[in-house]
Amino acid sequence: MKKILNAGVLTVLLLFASVSCSKFVDGYEVSPNSPEETTPALLTTVIQVATFSHYSGQFARFAAMMTQQCAGAQAQYEDIANYSILEGDNVNEWNSHYSAITDCNILIDQAGDLNPHYRGIGKVLKAMNLALTTDLWGDVPNREAGKGLQGEEFFNPAYDSQESIYQDIQTLLSEALTDLAKDAGSNTILPGLDDLIFNGDVTKWTITANVLKARFENRLSKRDPAGSATRALAALDAAKAAGLAGPDTDCNAIFPGDGNSLNQWYAFQVTRGDYIKMAEGFVGLLNSISDPRLPFYAAPDAAGGISGTPLGSIITTTSDVGNYLAAPDAPSPLVTYVEAKFIEAEAAFRANDKARAAAAHNEAIKTHIKLVTGADAPAAYITAQASETDATITLEKIMTHKYVALFTQFEVYNDWRRTNIPALSPNPIGAVAGIPRRLPTTQEERLYNKSAPNPPISDILKRIWWDE
Repeated sequence: MKKILNAGVLTVLLLFASVSCSKFVDGYEVSPNSPEETTPALLTTVIQVATFSHYSGQFARFAAMMTQQCAGAQAQYEDIANYSILEGDNVNEWNSHYSAITDCNILIDQAGDLNPHYRGIGKVLKAMNLALTTDLWGDVPNREAGKGLQGEEFFNPAYDSQESIYQDIQTLLSEALTDLAKDAGSNTILPGLDDLIFNGDVTKWTITANVLKARFENRLSKRDPAGSATRALAALDAAKAAGLAGPDTDCNAIFPGDGNSLNQWYAFQVTRGDYIKMAEGFVGLLNSISDPRLPFYAAPDAAGGISGTPLGSIITTTSDVGNYLAAPDAPSPLVTYVEAKFIEAEAAFRANDKARAAAAHNEAIKTHIKLVTGADAPAAYITAQASETDATITLEKIMTHKYVALFTQFEVYNDWRRTNIPALSPNPIGAVAGIPRRLPTTQEERLYNKSAPNPPISDILKRIWWDE
């Protein structure tokens, strides 16, 4: 009896203690660093920071090495330069892309009809992240991606064809333009400083969306040369009507330059010095045309000059990427006026409007040189490189100068795959007999997504849909 009584008393005490402790810690089990609710403002900032990393981080370096603007000289970047690219190498990047795409879906849904400006920005950012993902991996999850919270039926998201993904990207951008065209009074809340790129300026977002439409139409140049050119020019005309007239409306990745907010190229070179250097071929190209941007693109080498590492070499006494693109607070171009002019030049050339092509080509070069150097291009350079006419303009001239102007931007890799300009020779000691044209199926997808390609894609020379 005594044992039963003692047990009963102990049970009451434990229950009392349990209730008391529950009251004592009530609310503290929720971490302030892991909020369960979010806002359009917070989501916009988070997505943009992720997008900055996606476009100016690992894959910007990858693209620069594949197109021989830069050379991988040490550690994993020597492996990448030698085309040793395996299924486990980019798992973190894959996950980060889909985290951003999921956040875009949440932002779009949360903004809804009451906040069309936030919704429009969300759709532009989703289009950008989705495009980068499919341009690297080809067919990828899209319509079922980022919906795991809706139930088990989405735990293994289906892979969509790249053709359908590009259609969905254009739909996203068209819907974004509709949202961004709504007047401010149609919004319950408006984007402001949380929009790191434009501080809520929907006119600049409208221009960006139209230039992106032109970019993605132009991407289909091998699939539909004439139609893609016509549609790209129409999108650029819409961008001009919205106010595209110069670099003041450029969409850039913004870096304050301190703490964890450093320019990606600068941060990489500080922490992983000598992993990546300027490439000999790219430096040689700029020297061959006396390009005034070279000392801005490249830092002094060990001897005080400017030099690049040869293809297949691991020399590290050559130049790093220079301060124009690798200073602590240097912005990284995402969608720019100069790119728009080069798209116009290429599309107009394909549409057989050679005069428009030449004018756009010349404007792009002169604008970019002034943007980089702070001064007008030398007269001799303009005469030699930026005075094309309908009789002298060629696709090779347009794409070669775009290759120079878009140094360190991922679009250079897409352009090379589409046009084979400039003509590049593969690394002679490469693990595969050619320059890689894609990434392999990631290890996590092979292991955990039943909808992933079976067998997984391991051939990094296999062309994606728009490159076929």
